[in-house]
Amino acid sequence: MLFLIEFSNAIRDFIEAGGHVLLVIGILIFSMWLMILERIFYFFNGHRKAVKDARKRWKERDDKSSWNAEQIRQAMISRVALGLGGNLPVIKALVALCPLLGLMGTVTGMIEVFDVMAITGTGSARSMAAGVSKATIPTMAGMVGALSGVFAATWLQRTTRRERMKLEDRILLERH
Repeated sequence: MLFLIEFSNAIRDFIEAGGHVLLVIGILIFSMWLMILERIFYFFNGHRKAVKDARKRWKERDDKSSWNAEQIRQAMISRVALGLGGNLPVIKALVALCPLLGLMGTVTGMIEVFDVMAITGTGSARSMAAGVSKATIPTMAGMVGALSGVFAATWLQRTTRRERMKLEDRILLERH
């Protein structure tokens, strides 16, 4: 129980040091990773069923060589690939937003530095330290969130492409 109290105090202090923008970045990163984990869960569970179902429907077809059959085959493959890449555009958009929000945190922190300078009339390093902290912490958080999201989104995109090609090859082999 003491650990949870200390952990929540550390998070509160971190958010206070980074400003309100840091809280928005945290919510954004949390949402992004929920979507990434959902896609990974779908890949290991739902996607296998979709591939199995598409292959079964293709095997049950009598006509597998006409132009019409080729269009149906492409549509089946596209449906499975769309299911796998579901939230990928949203994930990529959230990845792109992370550094932008970090930049917004930098700007708000620097505004605070300039406010302190205007009020005190000096360039005292001690009086500007809090504003500089509020300027750098959101930038770091935005970059960390973007980097982690880029790696995950790239993996999901590669996996979607690879699984589509595998399904195309499997159904093509079952053509004859």
